[in-house]
Amino acid sequence: MAAVALANGLNANLVRRWVVTEEREQHGKSIQAAAPSGPATVDHTFIPIQVERAPVSTMQEITIELRRGATSVKVALPLAAAAECTGWLRELLG
Repeated sequence: MAAVALANGLNANLVRRWVVTEEREQHGKSIQAAAPSGPATVDHTFIPIQVERAPVSTMQEITIELRRGATSVKVALPLAAAAECTGWLRELLG
């Protein structure tokens, strides 16, 4: 799932949420959300969309920018280093 998200420029957690929502809908299970305090309600229905994939040749690098206070760190890695980038982020954020 993470590879699909990365290939389409999406957040893996968002893609997972979409899949879980669709699976629940397909099995007839609906999630009863708490009623919002205001008069408006939010529809959390999964709507599948077709995402155009950018040609791989146009994606040359992975760029990550981290900010904490006044400090900013920007890291650019070649796309071929995606697996190493994932491991590095897990270690950094874990």
